[in-house]
This record gives sequence, structure tokens and C-alpha cells, in this order.
Amino acid sequence: MDQDDLLKKWLNHELSEAEQTAFEKTADFKAYQKIIETAQRFKSNSADKRHSFEALKQACAAHSRPKRLSISVMWRVAAVLIVALGVFAAFLYYSPSEINTKVAEKTQVVLPDQSVVVLNAYSEIAFSKRNWDKHREVLLKGEAFFKVNPGQTFDVVTKQGKVTVVGTQFNVRQRQDYFEVVCYEGQVRVASDTIVRQLVKGETYRLMHQKFTTGNTSESAPKWLENVSSFDKVPFKNVLAELERQYGVEVEFKPVGPERLFSGGFTHENLESALISITTPMNMTYKIGPDKLVVIHANNN
Repeated sequence: MDQDDLLKKWLNHELSEAEQTAFEKTADFKAYQKIIETAQRFKSNSADKRHSFEALKQACAAHSRPKRLSISVMWRVAAVLIVALGVFAAFLYYSPSEINTKVAEKTQVVLPDQSVVVLNAYSEIAFSKRNWDKHREVLLKGEAFFKVNPGQTFDVVTKQGKVTVVGTQFNVRQRQDYFEVVCYEGQVRVASDTIVRQLVKGETYRLMHQKFTTGNTSESAPKWLENVSSFDKVPFKNVLAELERQYGVEVEFKPVGPERLFSGGFTHENLESALISITTPMNMTYKIGPDKLVVIHANNN
């Protein structure tokens, strides 16, 4: 018997026992039954069995026919995928190279134009290696010494100011409330807020606690390249922060009286020697405790 005839008789409850058994074994029987169960939730306004049959056929066809996306929808999906892949590829291509150092660590980086950057402890730089010719910019957090090849130019950008360089050697220190640039060769242009200066060999630019000063140096390179941190009239807390970066220790210090300034330096190779170098001139004593804890306090006069 034709499948449609069986379906009509089933809807009209006219199937014989043998036909009913055969019909229930067909592949579509469960789908028909589910549709009927759903339809029974609604009240019929007609006893037209033909209408019921045609409606069921349409429902079955919709149920069994796989869903297909229209051409316009597929094009939209394809367009979105192409854009997404393009953005991802651009991200991979233009994503910056990032280099950072940990406490008690220094490292040397060669920029795409062969200029050399030496990072001090707990510092980081980022630059676009693939897009360097169009985006000649180095982002710096911390401290770094730059040795730029003659004729090469780029910007060093920090949170507190920007340095524009052309074939020179200079040092940039950017720490909390402290921004300093020292020119050792050639010239650099430094800009921080509204303060802009052109530095030549031996000149310094310092912005500390929002106070701007200039100075001079006779050094040919920063001493930290030789594992010595040096300071010139710097708040003592800044010196202790650098000690923590170079040795990976925690310093506990309770200042007495007004903030004092420190001039001098300490070695990166021996903690005891470093502590003697910074506490003796300040009339202080220290104690090295467990878990890399260093306690410093002022002597009683």
C-alpha cells in the first residue's frame, strides 16, 4: 500500500491490525506520532481530514528536510570569517615584541635597526619588530641604556615622558615619581608634559615628584652596566627600592624626621657590602633576617 494511503487511513483510524503493525515499523512513524501529540494541544476548528493530512505532510516535510542557509546568509558568514582571519593575521604580524627582566637580572636587546638596548633589573620594553620602519617607537617601563647607531632615529616612550633620539647613547630611568634622562653621546630631545629640553653629551634631565631639574655628568656610561647603582641627591626610599630590585629582598624601613637625600652607590654583587655602602653615610644600621627580609633603622644620636 502507498505510504500516503497508509498515513490517511492512520489519521482516520481505519488501519487494520496488520496495517497498523506495519505502519508502526516504518522509519517515519515516530515523527508522525510526535507531530500528532503536539497538535493535540490545540483545539481543532474543522473535521476536514484532508486538511489534517496535508498539514501533517507539510509538517513532516519541514521536520525531515535539513535546514539550509540561504546564499546571502552564507556570504555574510564568509565575510565575517574573512574579516576575523584578517584581524587575527594583522594581530600576529603587528603584535609588539616584549622583553622584560626580573629582580637581580639584566639583559641586552638588539633593535631592528641594530641599535642596542640594555635593560636594568625589573624593567621592560616593547616595540614592533615587523613594522619597525613605519613605527619606530620603543615603550619603556623601568630603566634602560640605549646605544643608537649613527643616523638611526626613534622615540623612547615612558609613562612620564618621551625621548627622541638620533645616533646617540643615553640612559632612561622611569620609576614611580621619578623620570631621568642622561645623555652620554650625541643629543636627545626630552619631553614631559610641557617641559621640553634638548640634551647634549654630559647633560641630564630629571623630573622627581613633579619637580624638574637639570644637571651634568662626567661619566661615559651608567654605572649599573658595571653592576653598581649610583645616585645623586635622591630620596633614600628610592635607593631602597633599587636595592630590592637588584637583590630580590624586602626592606623594612621606618624613616625618622624629614625625608633625607642620598648620594653614593652600592654594588650588585654582595648584599652586605651594598648595605654598608648605603647605611653608613646615613648613620643607620641594618639586620638581615630570614626570608630575604632586611631591616634598616636610624642610629640614636
